[in-house]
Amino acid sequence: MDIARSALNRWSEALAGVASTGLSFTENLYEKERFEEILHIAAEMKAYLNGHGDSEDRYVDEIFEVWRRSIGRGIPGYVTPKTAVGAIVGNHQKELLLVQRADSGVWLYPTGWADVGYSPAEIVAKEVLEETGIRVRPTRLLSVVDGMQRGFTTVPMYSMIFYCEPIGGDLKAHPLECLDVGWFGEEALPTPLAAIGGWVKMAFSAINGQHGETYFDPPRDPLWASPESD
Repeated sequence: MDIARSALNRWSEALAGVASTGLSFTENLYEKERFEEILHIAAEMKAYLNGHGDSEDRYVDEIFEVWRRSIGRGIPGYVTPKTAVGAIVGNHQKELLLVQRADSGVWLYPTGWADVGYSPAEIVAKEVLEETGIRVRPTRLLSVVDGMQRGFTTVPMYSMIFYCEPIGGDLKAHPLECLDVGWFGEEALPTPLAAIGGWVKMAFSAINGQHGETYFDPPRDPLWASPESD
């Protein structure tokens, strides 16, 4: 996604979040009308981003209704980013555990959405076992990043990446989520490889025993800066 489209997507999602949260809390009819108007504007932006012009109102209405139906009441309706977790797993041969994703065919570290009822570290261990057959022990948090700022997601999402040590199991790709799975050295990485975010350097730094501080996206200045001013 190019810079302008990334900015438009971020703005539409942010507006939709503000409007949806407002609708979940307010009892004032005037405020409800204004929040619904903001939500509709956000839907127009999203439809335009997806290639549908002003004359294609049905696409706007569909997006608006999806957002409107998802609104809860009070705190359950407060819109927050989704959470995903990822695992950098290294073995004694300094190799990295990778999966070939069934949805895109690209190779990436094991990753998935966080499930309710589990801690982030528990989700990491669960995802690695399900996707690869390898049991792991999460040992430290490597990074926490905003997927929309980084450009690898079009929905609001925070990604938490843990470093993990393998403690057992046998390689076995998940039959639905993965096309293949394997251990790879730094000079023998498979293709196509997911390349956004500089994660390969971070992964092998961790595997080679370099213990840097947990990375997080620094605050922008101003906070609501567009990508052009970053």
